[in-house]
Amino acid sequence: MAPSQFRVLTGGVSMVPREKSHSSFLVSARRLLLVVLCICGIVMNRSASTQNAAGQRSGPIQCDIGMSRHSLHPAALKSVAYPLASAKSSSPQDAPAGMVWIPSGRFWMGTNHMDDAQPVHEVEIKGFWMDRTDVTNEEFARFVTATGYVTIAERPLDPKEFPNLESDELAPGSVVFTPPARPISLENPLAWWQFVRGANWQHPDGPNSDLRGKEKYPVVHIAWPDAIAYAKWAGKRLPTEAEWEFAARGGLDRQNYVWGNKFKPNGKWKANTFQGHFPDHNTSEDGYAGIAPVASFEANGYGLYDMSGNVWQWVSDWYRSDYYAQLSRNGSLAANPEGPCDSFDPQEPGVRKRVQKGGSYLCTDQYCERYMPGARGKGDPETGTNHLGFRCVREQYARNKGQRTQ
Repeated sequence: MAPSQFRVLTGGVSMVPREKSHSSFLVSARRLLLVVLCICGIVMNRSASTQNAAGQRSGPIQCDIGMSRHSLHPAALKSVAYPLASAKSSSPQDAPAGMVWIPSGRFWMGTNHMDDAQPVHEVEIKGFWMDRTDVTNEEFARFVTATGYVTIAERPLDPKEFPNLESDELAPGSVVFTPPARPISLENPLAWWQFVRGANWQHPDGPNSDLRGKEKYPVVHIAWPDAIAYAKWAGKRLPTEAEWEFAARGGLDRQNYVWGNKFKPNGKWKANTFQGHFPDHNTSEDGYAGIAPVASFEANGYGLYDMSGNVWQWVSDWYRSDYYAQLSRNGSLAANPEGPCDSFDPQEPGVRKRVQKGGSYLCTDQYCERYMPGARGKGDPETGTNHLGFRCVREQYARNKGQRTQ
Protein backbone atom coordinates (compact mmCIF):
# COMPACT_ATOMS: atom_id res chain seq x y z
CA MET A 1 0.00 0.00 0.00
CA ALA A 2 1.73 3.14 -1.20
CA PRO A 3 1.50 6.27 0.95
CA SER A 4 0.31 8.17 -2.12
CA GLN A 5 -2.93 6.23 -2.01
CA PHE A 6 -4.09 8.06 1.09
CA ARG A 7 -5.08 11.53 1.99
CA VAL A 8 -5.65 12.90 5.49
CA LEU A 9 -8.11 15.70 6.08
CA THR A 10 -9.32 17.02 9.39
CA GLY A 11 -11.95 14.67 10.82
CA GLY A 12 -11.83 11.79 8.35
CA VAL A 13 -10.03 9.42 6.02
CA SER A 14 -10.49 8.05 2.53
CA MET A 15 -8.74 6.43 -0.39
CA VAL A 16 -7.56 8.98 -2.96
CA PRO A 17 -6.73 8.15 -6.61
CA ARG A 18 -4.02 10.79 -7.00
CA GLU A 19 -0.28 11.09 -6.49
CA LYS A 20 1.26 13.16 -3.69
CA SER A 21 4.95 13.00 -3.06
CA HIS A 22 5.84 15.73 -0.59
CA SER A 23 7.11 14.67 2.82
CA SER A 24 4.30 16.27 4.81
CA PHE A 25 1.79 14.09 3.02
CA LEU A 26 3.81 10.98 3.82
CA VAL A 27 3.67 11.85 7.50
CA SER A 28 -0.06 12.53 7.29
CA ALA A 29 -0.69 9.28 5.45
CA ARG A 30 0.99 7.32 8.18
CA ARG A 31 -1.09 9.08 10.79
CA LEU A 32 -4.21 8.33 8.77
CA LEU A 33 -3.87 4.59 8.65
CA LEU A 34 -2.73 4.46 12.26
CA VAL A 35 -6.00 6.10 13.18
CA VAL A 36 -8.04 3.73 11.06
CA LEU A 37 -6.37 0.75 12.67
CA CYS A 38 -6.83 2.00 16.18
CA ILE A 39 -10.54 2.56 15.61
CA CYS A 40 -11.27 -1.11 15.93
CA GLY A 41 -8.87 -2.16 18.63
CA ILE A 42 -6.20 -3.26 16.18
CA VAL A 43 -3.07 -1.35 17.14
CA MET A 44 -1.27 -2.88 20.10
CA ASN A 45 0.63 -0.87 22.67
CA ARG A 46 3.45 -3.30 23.19
CA SER A 47 6.68 -2.86 25.11
CA ALA A 48 9.77 -4.91 25.89
CA SER A 49 8.86 -4.93 29.55
CA THR A 50 5.53 -6.62 28.94
CA GLN A 51 5.97 -8.86 25.92
CA ASN A 52 9.11 -9.88 24.05
CA ALA A 53 9.55 -10.98 20.45
CA ALA A 54 8.97 -14.60 21.36
CA GLY A 55 5.58 -13.78 22.82
CA GLN A 56 6.63 -14.45 26.41
CA ARG A 57 5.22 -12.23 29.14
CA SER A 58 6.95 -10.78 32.17
CA GLY A 59 3.95 -8.67 33.21
CA PRO A 60 0.41 -7.73 32.26
CA ILE A 61 -0.35 -7.72 28.54
CA GLN A 62 -0.75 -4.25 27.04
CA CYS A 63 -2.81 -4.20 23.84
CA ASP A 64 -5.05 -2.10 21.65
CA ILE A 65 -4.86 1.66 21.74
CA GLY A 66 -8.27 1.70 20.07
CA MET A 67 -8.45 5.29 18.79
CA SER A 68 -11.24 6.77 16.72
CA ARG A 69 -11.27 7.65 13.03
CA HIS A 70 -12.18 11.20 14.07
CA SER A 71 -8.80 11.87 15.66
CA LEU A 72 -5.44 12.23 13.95
CA HIS A 73 -3.31 12.43 17.10
CA PRO A 74 -3.19 9.57 19.61
CA ALA A 75 -3.18 10.56 23.28
CA ALA A 76 -0.48 9.54 24.37
CA LEU A 77 -5.09 -13.45 39.91
CA LYS A 78 -4.85 -16.04 41.73
CA SER A 79 -6.70 -18.99 40.12
CA VAL A 80 -9.30 -19.74 42.79
CA ALA A 81 -12.38 -21.71 41.92
CA TYR A 82 -15.66 -19.99 42.75
CA PRO A 83 -18.92 -21.93 42.43
CA LEU A 84 -21.14 -20.80 39.61
CA ALA A 85 -24.60 -21.92 38.69
CA SER A 86 -24.34 -25.26 36.94
CA ALA A 87 -24.00 -25.13 33.20
CA LYS A 88 -26.70 -27.80 33.15
CA SER A 89 -29.20 -25.74 35.13
CA SER A 90 -32.71 -26.18 33.82
CA SER A 91 -33.83 -23.66 31.21
CA PRO A 92 -37.17 -21.89 31.12
CA GLN A 93 -39.61 -23.41 28.70
CA ASP A 94 -40.16 -22.16 25.15
CA ALA A 95 -36.49 -21.61 24.29
CA PRO A 96 -36.13 -19.02 21.51
CA ALA A 97 -34.74 -20.50 18.30
CA GLY A 98 -30.96 -20.48 18.18
CA MET A 99 -30.56 -19.30 21.77
CA VAL A 100 -29.40 -20.98 24.98
CA TRP A 101 -30.31 -20.18 28.56
CA ILE A 102 -27.56 -18.66 30.71
CA PRO A 103 -28.50 -19.33 34.35
CA SER A 104 -28.15 -16.79 37.13
CA GLY A 105 -24.90 -16.87 39.07
CA ARG A 106 -21.86 -15.09 40.45
CA PHE A 107 -18.33 -14.88 39.06
CA TRP A 108 -15.11 -12.90 39.29
CA MET A 109 -14.94 -10.51 36.36
CA GLY A 110 -11.74 -9.29 34.67
CA THR A 111 -8.15 -10.48 34.40
CA ASN A 112 -4.80 -9.53 35.87
CA HIS A 113 -3.28 -9.75 32.37
CA MET A 114 -4.75 -6.41 31.25
CA ASP A 115 -4.47 -3.09 33.06
CA ASP A 116 -7.96 -1.92 32.09
CA ALA A 117 -9.50 -5.24 33.21
CA GLN A 118 -8.40 -4.80 36.83
CA PRO A 119 -9.16 -5.19 39.61
CA VAL A 120 -10.85 -8.54 39.28
CA HIS A 121 -14.17 -8.06 41.06
CA GLU A 122 -17.21 -10.12 42.04
CA VAL A 123 -20.34 -9.78 39.92
CA GLU A 124 -23.81 -11.29 40.13
CA ILE A 125 -25.79 -11.89 36.94
CA LYS A 126 -29.46 -12.60 36.40
CA GLY A 127 -30.31 -15.37 33.93
CA PHE A 128 -30.88 -14.52 30.26
CA TRP A 129 -31.03 -16.02 26.78
CA MET A 130 -28.04 -15.69 24.45
CA ASP A 131 -27.52 -16.47 20.79
CA ARG A 132 -25.73 -19.78 20.45
CA THR A 133 -23.46 -18.29 17.75
CA ASP A 134 -22.51 -14.93 16.36
CA VAL A 135 -25.07 -13.49 13.97
CA THR A 136 -24.36 -15.03 10.57
CA ASN A 137 -24.40 -13.59 7.06
CA GLU A 138 -27.66 -15.37 6.24
CA GLU A 139 -29.32 -14.07 9.41
CA PHE A 140 -28.20 -10.53 8.75
CA ALA A 141 -29.34 -10.83 5.13
CA ARG A 142 -32.87 -11.68 6.33
CA PHE A 143 -32.84 -8.51 8.43
CA VAL A 144 -31.68 -6.40 5.48
CA THR A 145 -34.27 -7.95 3.17
CA ALA A 146 -37.05 -7.28 5.67
CA THR A 147 -36.08 -3.71 6.53
CA GLY A 148 -33.94 -2.34 3.70
CA TYR A 149 -31.31 -1.39 6.28
CA VAL A 150 -28.00 -0.02 4.97
CA THR A 151 -24.95 -0.50 7.18
CA ILE A 152 -22.61 2.35 8.02
CA ALA A 153 -19.83 0.81 5.91
CA GLU A 154 -22.17 0.99 2.90
CA ARG A 155 -23.05 4.65 3.37
CA PRO A 156 -21.08 7.52 1.83
CA LEU A 157 -19.34 9.68 4.40
CA ASP A 158 -21.45 12.59 5.56
CA PRO A 159 -19.92 15.86 4.28
CA LYS A 160 -21.25 17.60 7.40
CA GLU A 161 -19.28 15.20 9.56
CA PHE A 162 -16.22 15.33 7.27
CA PRO A 163 -16.31 18.90 5.93
CA ASN A 164 -12.75 18.84 4.60
CA LEU A 165 -13.21 15.85 2.32
CA GLU A 166 -13.76 16.47 -1.37
CA SER A 167 -16.82 14.98 -3.03
CA ASP A 168 -14.87 12.18 -4.71
CA GLU A 169 -13.44 11.17 -1.34
CA LEU A 170 -16.76 10.41 0.35
CA ALA A 171 -17.10 6.88 -1.04
CA PRO A 172 -17.98 4.26 1.58
CA GLY A 173 -15.54 1.58 2.68
CA SER A 174 -14.12 -0.28 5.64
CA VAL A 175 -10.91 -1.66 7.14
CA VAL A 176 -9.52 -4.97 5.82
CA PHE A 177 -6.62 -7.08 7.08
CA THR A 178 -4.02 -7.40 4.31
CA PRO A 179 -0.98 -9.44 5.37
CA PRO A 180 2.43 -8.34 4.10
CA ALA A 181 4.47 -10.59 1.82
CA ARG A 182 7.38 -10.93 4.24
CA PRO A 183 8.20 -10.63 7.96
CA ILE A 184 8.09 -7.04 9.23
CA SER A 185 8.44 -5.17 12.48
CA LEU A 186 5.42 -5.50 14.73
CA GLU A 187 5.84 -1.85 15.62
CA ASN A 188 4.40 -0.83 12.24
CA PRO A 189 0.75 -1.94 11.88
CA LEU A 190 0.42 0.30 8.81
CA ALA A 191 1.88 -2.57 6.83
CA TRP A 192 -0.98 -5.03 7.30
CA TRP A 193 -4.20 -3.01 7.26
CA GLN A 194 -5.92 -1.11 4.48
CA PHE A 195 -8.97 1.09 4.24
CA VAL A 196 -10.73 -0.47 1.23
CA ARG A 197 -13.44 1.30 -0.74
CA GLY A 198 -16.39 -0.99 -1.28
CA ALA A 199 -15.62 -3.27 1.66
CA ASN A 200 -18.72 -4.04 3.72
CA TRP A 201 -20.68 -6.98 5.11
CA GLN A 202 -21.64 -8.19 1.63
CA HIS A 203 -18.09 -7.74 0.30
CA PRO A 204 -15.89 -8.55 3.31
CA ASP A 205 -12.55 -8.42 1.49
CA GLY A 206 -13.45 -5.58 -0.88
CA PRO A 207 -15.72 -5.02 -3.90
CA ASN A 208 -14.45 -8.11 -5.75
CA SER A 209 -15.43 -10.45 -2.91
CA ASP A 210 -18.88 -11.81 -2.02
CA LEU A 211 -20.68 -14.14 0.38
CA ARG A 212 -21.05 -17.20 -1.82
CA GLY A 213 -20.52 -20.25 0.38
CA LYS A 214 -20.24 -18.06 3.49
CA GLU A 215 -23.83 -18.07 4.65
CA LYS A 216 -22.81 -19.65 7.97
CA TYR A 217 -19.90 -17.29 8.56
CA PRO A 218 -20.29 -14.49 11.12
CA VAL A 219 -21.34 -11.20 9.57
CA VAL A 220 -18.51 -8.61 9.74
CA HIS A 221 -17.90 -4.93 8.99
CA ILE A 222 -20.65 -4.24 11.51
CA ALA A 223 -20.61 -0.92 13.36
CA TRP A 224 -22.28 -0.67 16.78
CA PRO A 225 -25.45 1.07 15.46
CA ASP A 226 -25.78 -1.70 12.85
CA ALA A 227 -25.77 -4.30 15.62
CA ILE A 228 -28.32 -2.32 17.62
CA ALA A 229 -30.63 -2.06 14.61
CA TYR A 230 -30.50 -5.81 14.02
CA ALA A 231 -31.08 -6.60 17.69
CA LYS A 232 -34.18 -4.40 17.87
CA TRP A 233 -35.58 -5.97 14.71
CA ALA A 234 -35.01 -9.43 16.19
CA GLY A 235 -36.66 -8.51 19.52
CA LYS A 236 -33.36 -8.78 21.35
CA ARG A 237 -30.52 -6.53 22.55
CA LEU A 238 -26.74 -6.56 22.85
CA PRO A 239 -25.33 -8.18 26.00
CA THR A 240 -23.73 -6.09 28.68
CA GLU A 241 -20.02 -6.62 29.15
CA ALA A 242 -20.69 -8.47 32.40
CA GLU A 243 -23.30 -10.73 30.82
CA TRP A 244 -20.98 -11.49 27.93
CA GLU A 245 -18.05 -12.47 30.15
CA PHE A 246 -20.20 -14.53 32.51
CA ALA A 247 -21.64 -16.43 29.56
CA ALA A 248 -18.23 -16.84 27.88
CA ARG A 249 -16.78 -18.51 30.97
CA GLY A 250 -19.45 -21.20 30.77
CA GLY A 251 -19.23 -22.05 34.47
CA LEU A 252 -15.42 -21.88 34.71
CA ASP A 253 -14.46 -19.09 37.09
CA ARG A 254 -11.09 -17.28 37.16
CA GLN A 255 -9.71 -19.29 34.27
CA ASN A 256 -7.46 -17.77 31.62
CA TYR A 257 -9.48 -19.11 28.71
CA VAL A 258 -13.04 -20.07 27.91
CA TRP A 259 -12.08 -23.75 28.24
CA GLY A 260 -9.66 -23.60 31.21
CA ASN A 261 -6.14 -22.47 32.08
CA LYS A 262 -4.16 -24.19 29.31
CA PHE A 263 -4.28 -22.53 25.92
CA LYS A 264 -3.87 -25.74 23.92
CA PRO A 265 -4.92 -28.66 26.15
CA ASN A 266 -3.75 -32.06 24.92
CA GLY A 267 -2.35 -30.37 21.83
CA LYS A 268 -5.81 -29.40 20.57
CA TRP A 269 -6.77 -25.99 19.19
CA LYS A 270 -9.84 -24.70 20.99
CA ALA A 271 -10.52 -21.50 19.05
CA ASN A 272 -9.79 -19.77 15.75
CA THR A 273 -6.65 -17.73 16.41
CA PHE A 274 -3.45 -16.91 14.52
CA GLN A 275 -0.63 -19.47 14.20
CA GLY A 276 2.69 -19.00 12.47
CA HIS A 277 4.50 -15.68 12.20
CA PHE A 278 2.31 -12.64 12.66
CA PRO A 279 1.27 -10.88 10.49
CA ASP A 280 2.81 -12.26 7.32
CA HIS A 281 2.30 -16.03 7.57
CA ASN A 282 -0.62 -17.88 9.12
CA THR A 283 0.12 -21.60 9.11
CA SER A 284 -3.58 -22.36 9.69
CA GLU A 285 -2.80 -25.13 12.16
CA ASP A 286 -6.27 -24.68 13.63
CA GLY A 287 -7.76 -25.28 10.19
CA TYR A 288 -8.45 -21.66 9.21
CA ALA A 289 -6.30 -18.89 7.76
CA GLY A 290 -9.12 -16.38 8.17
CA ILE A 291 -12.60 -16.33 9.65
CA ALA A 292 -14.19 -19.72 10.26
CA PRO A 293 -17.86 -20.67 9.93
CA VAL A 294 -19.69 -20.34 13.23
CA ALA A 295 -19.58 -23.37 15.53
CA SER A 296 -16.38 -24.73 13.96
CA PHE A 297 -14.90 -25.31 17.42
CA GLU A 298 -16.31 -26.88 20.57
CA ALA A 299 -18.98 -25.07 22.55
CA ASN A 300 -18.31 -23.86 26.07
CA GLY A 301 -20.05 -25.14 29.20
CA TYR A 302 -23.24 -23.24 28.41
CA GLY A 303 -23.41 -24.42 24.80
CA LEU A 304 -22.13 -21.17 23.28
CA TYR A 305 -19.78 -21.21 20.30
CA ASP A 306 -16.91 -18.89 19.39
CA MET A 307 -16.72 -16.91 22.62
CA SER A 308 -12.99 -16.79 21.99
CA GLY A 309 -11.31 -15.86 18.71
CA ASN A 310 -12.84 -15.82 15.22
CA VAL A 311 -14.42 -12.32 15.33
CA TRP A 312 -14.67 -9.58 17.93
CA GLN A 313 -18.13 -9.02 19.39
CA TRP A 314 -19.81 -5.74 20.29
CA VAL A 315 -21.42 -5.37 23.71
CA SER A 316 -23.66 -2.59 24.98
CA ASP A 317 -21.28 -0.90 27.46
CA TRP A 318 -19.46 2.34 27.00
CA TYR A 319 -15.72 1.91 27.50
CA ARG A 320 -13.92 3.45 30.46
CA SER A 321 -10.45 2.27 31.41
CA ASP A 322 -11.25 2.88 35.09
CA TYR A 323 -14.70 1.29 35.15
CA TYR A 324 -13.64 -1.86 37.01
CA ALA A 325 -12.00 0.29 39.64
CA GLN A 326 -15.26 2.22 39.99
CA LEU A 327 -17.25 -0.98 40.45
CA SER A 328 -14.94 -2.42 43.08
CA ARG A 329 -14.39 0.82 45.00
CA ASN A 330 -17.23 0.29 47.46
CA GLY A 331 -16.23 -3.33 48.05
CA SER A 332 -19.72 -4.71 47.52
CA LEU A 333 -21.08 -7.19 45.03
CA ALA A 334 -21.86 -5.67 41.62
CA ALA A 335 -25.32 -6.87 40.56
CA ASN A 336 -26.09 -6.88 36.83
CA PRO A 337 -23.81 -3.92 35.97
CA GLU A 338 -24.73 -2.21 32.70
CA GLY A 339 -21.55 -0.23 32.21
CA PRO A 340 -20.65 3.40 32.84
CA CYS A 341 -22.86 6.27 31.75
CA ASP A 342 -20.10 7.76 29.63
CA SER A 343 -16.86 6.84 27.90
CA PHE A 344 -13.30 7.77 28.73
CA ASP A 345 -10.06 6.44 27.30
CA PRO A 346 -6.90 8.13 28.64
CA GLN A 347 -5.11 7.13 25.46
CA GLU A 348 -7.55 9.24 23.44
CA PRO A 349 -9.49 11.63 25.72
CA GLY A 350 -12.71 13.05 24.36
CA VAL A 351 -13.41 10.18 21.92
CA ARG A 352 -16.30 7.93 22.90
CA LYS A 353 -15.90 4.16 22.51
CA ARG A 354 -17.83 0.97 23.11
CA VAL A 355 -16.47 -2.27 24.53
CA GLN A 356 -15.67 -5.24 22.30
CA LYS A 357 -15.06 -8.76 23.63
CA GLY A 358 -13.63 -12.11 22.60
CA GLY A 359 -10.71 -11.33 20.32
CA SER A 360 -10.50 -12.59 16.75
CA TYR A 361 -8.72 -14.91 14.33
CA LEU A 362 -5.83 -12.43 14.34
CA CYS A 363 -5.08 -12.79 18.06
CA THR A 364 -1.71 -14.36 18.87
CA ASP A 365 0.69 -14.45 21.80
CA GLN A 366 3.21 -12.72 19.55
CA TYR A 367 1.12 -9.57 19.50
CA CYS A 368 -2.03 -9.69 21.63
CA GLU A 369 -3.96 -12.28 23.63
CA ARG A 370 -7.39 -10.74 23.84
CA TYR A 371 -9.09 -14.07 23.28
CA MET A 372 -9.10 -14.28 27.09
CA PRO A 373 -12.67 -13.91 28.42
CA GLY A 374 -11.61 -11.31 30.99
CA ALA A 375 -9.84 -9.12 28.43
CA ARG A 376 -11.39 -5.98 26.98
CA GLY A 377 -11.34 -4.44 23.53
CA LYS A 378 -12.64 -1.00 22.57
CA GLY A 379 -13.58 0.81 19.41
CA ASP A 380 -15.30 3.72 17.73
CA PRO A 381 -19.00 2.77 17.56
CA GLU A 382 -19.24 4.06 13.99
CA THR A 383 -16.56 1.72 12.61
CA GLY A 384 -16.48 -1.95 11.66
CA THR A 385 -13.74 -4.17 10.26
CA ASN A 386 -13.50 -7.58 8.62
CA HIS A 387 -12.95 -9.20 12.02
CA LEU A 388 -15.78 -7.60 14.02
CA GLY A 389 -19.31 -8.95 14.51
CA PHE A 390 -21.82 -9.48 17.33
CA ARG A 391 -24.40 -11.71 18.98
CA CYS A 392 -27.58 -10.89 20.88
CA VAL A 393 -29.30 -11.69 24.18
CA ARG A 394 -32.83 -11.54 25.53
CA GLU A 395 -34.42 -11.57 28.97
CA GLN A 396 -36.65 -14.49 29.80
CA TYR A 397 -39.80 -12.38 29.44
CA ALA A 398 -38.53 -9.83 26.92
CA ARG A 399 -41.61 -10.13 24.71
CA ASN A 400 -43.86 -8.94 27.52
CA LYS A 401 -41.53 -6.48 29.22
CA GLY A 402 -40.14 -4.75 26.16
CA GLN A 403 -36.52 -4.19 25.28
CA ARG A 404 -33.93 -2.47 27.40
CA THR A 405 -32.83 0.81 25.88
CA GLN A 406 -29.18 1.13 24.87
